[in-house]
Amino acid sequence: MIVEPAPAKINLALHVRHRRPDGYHELETLFAFAADGDVIRAHRADRDAFTITGPYAAALRSAPDQGGHPPGAGNLVERARDAFRATFGLPPVAIALEKNLPIASGIGGGSADAAATLRALARLVDIPAVDPRLDALARTLGADVPACLHGVTSLGTGRGDDLVPLDGLANTPLLLVNPGVAVSTAQVFAGWDGVDRGPIGAGDLLARATAGRNDLEPPARRVAPAIDRVMAHLSAAPGVVLARMSGSGATCFALFDGHAARDAAARGADAAGWWTLATTLR
Repeated sequence: MIVEPAPAKINLALHVRHRRPDGYHELETLFAFAADGDVIRAHRADRDAFTITGPYAAALRSAPDQGGHPPGAGNLVERARDAFRATFGLPPVAIALEKNLPIASGIGGGSADAAATLRALARLVDIPAVDPRLDALARTLGADVPACLHGVTSLGTGRGDDLVPLDGLANTPLLLVNPGVAVSTAQVFAGWDGVDRGPIGAGDLLARATAGRNDLEPPARRVAPAIDRVMAHLSAAPGVVLARMSGSGATCFALFDGHAARDAAARGADAAGWWTLATTLR
C-alpha cells in the first residue's frame, strides 16, 4: 500500500497581471503548503477501482470538480491515473481518496489530490520522482498541479506553473477557515477588474507575502459575502502575522506568532460554525 499526503495549498500572495491569449491569466503567486490535507492510498489490484471517503466525500461526488468538468466526467484523481497510464503504463490499481478538505475552496484540494496520485503511482511502479514526464503530466491536469506535485514553497509565474523554489516558513502556526461556501473559480476570475497592480516584491518570504495581496479577494467577496466575516475574525485575532484569502476563495488563512494564538482563533471560528483546520506550514 502506497500512502501519499495531499496537503492543502496556500497562496500567501496572488497577483493577477493580465489575461493571456490562451484564456488563462498571467499570475505571480507565492505558494506554500499546510502540513495537513487529503490523503491518497494506492495498491495493485485485479481491476481499477476508485473510492472516496472522508467528510467531503459526498460533496465531491455530486459537484463539478475544480477543472470545471460536470458530475460523472471523472474525478481529477481518475484523470491523473489515466494520464499516468498513457505515459508510463500501469497495471490495474485501487485508489482511495480520503477527502478532508472542502471542495471549490481555494486551497487546491483537487490539484493536490491529482498530484498525490501521480506521486503514489510513480512510487508503485518505481518511476523516479524527478522524472520530467511527471511535471509534463501535471501541467496537463491543471495550473496548480505542478506546484502541488512538488509541495514546496515557491514563486509561481505564468499560469502559476512556472516555479522557483523559495525558503519557506516551516512550522509556522497556520489556521484555515472556510465559511461553508463553495466558490466558482471561473466566476471569481470573471469578476477581476483587469487592473494590473504590479508584481510581487523582493525580500524574504514573509516580507514579500505581507507586502503582497490577493487580487481575487475583492471579486470573491462579492460572490461570497461570508468571506467578509471570516476575514474580519482572522484579521482581528491576537497574535496574527498575516491574514488573507487563499486562491479564488472562499477559504481564508492566517499565520500566527504562536500555537496558543492560533488555537484561540480556531475556537472562535468553530463557534461561528465555520470549517477550520489548525495546522502548520510545511
